[in-house]
Amino acid sequence: MTASLQPGATVGIVGGGQLGRMIALAAAAYGLKVHVFAPDADSPAFEVAGRRTVAAYDDAAALAAFAESVDVVTYEFENIPRPTAEILAARRPLHPSAAALATTQDRLTEKSFVAGLGIPTAPFRAVDDAAGLARALADLGQPAVLKTRRFGYDGKGQRMLRAGEAVDPAAVMAEFGGQPCILEGFVPFESEVSVVAARTASGGFSAFDPCANEHRDHILARTVVPAPALGPEAAAEALRIARAIADALDYVGVLAVEMFVVRAADGTAGLVVNEIAPRVHNSGHWTIEGALTSQFAQHVRAICGWPLGDPGRVGGAAVEMLNLVGAEADDWPSYLAEPGAHLHLYGKGAARPGRKMGHVTRLRP
Repeated sequence: MTASLQPGATVGIVGGGQLGRMIALAAAAYGLKVHVFAPDADSPAFEVAGRRTVAAYDDAAALAAFAESVDVVTYEFENIPRPTAEILAARRPLHPSAAALATTQDRLTEKSFVAGLGIPTAPFRAVDDAAGLARALADLGQPAVLKTRRFGYDGKGQRMLRAGEAVDPAAVMAEFGGQPCILEGFVPFESEVSVVAARTASGGFSAFDPCANEHRDHILARTVVPAPALGPEAAAEALRIARAIADALDYVGVLAVEMFVVRAADGTAGLVVNEIAPRVHNSGHWTIEGALTSQFAQHVRAICGWPLGDPGRVGGAAVEMLNLVGAEADDWPSYLAEPGAHLHLYGKGAARPGRKMGHVTRLRP
């Protein structure tokens, strides 16, 4: 169990992107100091942190010195190397843990873990080579989605194998550079939803209302709360699934569980888990203005051993969050002029296509 930290303690954040930036801002509101570790000197989180370390994630000496300078360590993205997590965890409390990280950063391990809890997932098979892909396709059929087991996000590291498409297993595996993969059967889903939740070391749990997510070019474009496709029973089941996963991982901090909504013949909504994000999540950005406690404040509370805050929506409002991707952020003056719109820009440089530059939140009665 993590001992409760006091205001004035230092939170170490591994990763300097927008998620690290928003964690740092939440920590500052509680009187905490922040030290950010990232390899890029222009990392957005550096602009709002009192201390920074610019070093590679495999720099053992720099990691050790960083750990010694803080009271607790967290991370803003799940693709940090496991040796990095182990170096940090040997010196300071690391939340979420290295074990939770190992489970969730490998898609095969993660799917096996979720299925082992009796929670529905897409059918899946391990694929290590061309012969394995041929066997997996024979089992699952097409359409199916081939994904790398590690280091995939925003549609990277995956390919749809469509119904009727002639697939050359050797050629497809060559496209993936021979990396270990997983083949997932296609789920005929109606919509995508996620639950952003927090858990403490003592088992305290709190979840925000499930939200509906719309993607464009594999990148989250819009989040709406409450999720229109979920009735009360399905929403309660989504929260139950998130808690079962968090408890089984002995998780500390905020995580997101992404799910597909599938419609049964009788019209009822069922849920299939797609993936787990062991961190604060893009689909939880609406909570900054839309919830009584933001996901970032909730994460800070959890990793510091503090009581979790109220996750309820402010005034019961419906909330919409829009990602500003690439040049969309150039329209920032119009959002500033829009009554009721809340603009967040992440302090990044060039607005490249596919790069998340900011977001806008709107609260509706």
